[in-house]
Amino acid sequence: MSTYKKIEGRIRIAFLGCGLIAGKHAGRLNKFAEIDLYFASRDESKAKEYADKYKGKGIFSSYTAAIQSPDVSVVFICTPPDSHLALSIEAMTAGKHVICEKPAFLHAADFDRVEKLRLDNGVQLFIAENYFYKPALKELREVLSGEPIGDLKFLFFNAAKTQQVSSWRLDPGTAGGGALFEGGIHWINCLSNLGLTLQSVTGFQPSTNGKPERSMQVVATYEEGPIGTLLYSWEVNTVFKGLRISRIFGTKGSILFESNGLYIFVRGKKWKLIFPGIADISGAKAMLTDFMNALRTGEDGAFNLQMARRDLELIEQAYQTSIIQTK
Repeated sequence: MSTYKKIEGRIRIAFLGCGLIAGKHAGRLNKFAEIDLYFASRDESKAKEYADKYKGKGIFSSYTAAIQSPDVSVVFICTPPDSHLALSIEAMTAGKHVICEKPAFLHAADFDRVEKLRLDNGVQLFIAENYFYKPALKELREVLSGEPIGDLKFLFFNAAKTQQVSSWRLDPGTAGGGALFEGGIHWINCLSNLGLTLQSVTGFQPSTNGKPERSMQVVATYEEGPIGTLLYSWEVNTVFKGLRISRIFGTKGSILFESNGLYIFVRGKKWKLIFPGIADISGAKAMLTDFMNALRTGEDGAFNLQMARRDLELIEQAYQTSIIQTK
């Protein structure tokens, strides 16, 4: 028996917020069958622009109008993080299913408020964490499950790059935090979903001249014994603005992989070169496919709220334990 209200027929999705990420999701959803898109913005001209570009069925000049519309069955929240909780509550109270961009909320404890509301109203709440669905992460899990490099000792994830920071990301109150919170949460998700049991994390901030932080090193401990390290930055020069190498070390070999997921090279009991595929390298298509299927079946998505909450708890732990290097 399904847990939530199923959607039969066309899935009618209203985007709240018409920024870059909304456009990317809308472009992908346009390729799905039996889905109608609507766009809501406080700037009505922006909503009309997106509706024209992405074959929208209608527009709204306020988020509340979209949430209350009988034509809408799902709202896709693509606004800055500080508005996610209030909009999710408003939408679920109105009986609408919700897809919310990451980071979901400003605090892990906020999940307590939405969980009861979700169950009381029989609606779904999905957090758009596409890295969980990355082909490379799936391949790494499968490779590691076979213990091809012996006992794991060290995991090193290089996620440093140069990224322009503007608009609401410059305001910690609106963004909810710095680089690790807004973008690094993707990589915390990767550290959490390798088939190992992540116990705790500690944050280290290199010297900085201001806030929010744009660089963070995270050290993770696993119940199985290995130590993981994540380097996340928006201010480090990289080849092609993001081509990086990560590695996993064991007692009988190592795994080298391009951080984005272009390839994986296993050097252990057997040598193996894996190309996970670039058609959906970010995992976004697989994520949306899973969400649409869950809306029709009434079941949870593969990436559930407990996982999303855990990611946010780890981010909070990294900030709370962070050691800031001073010049």
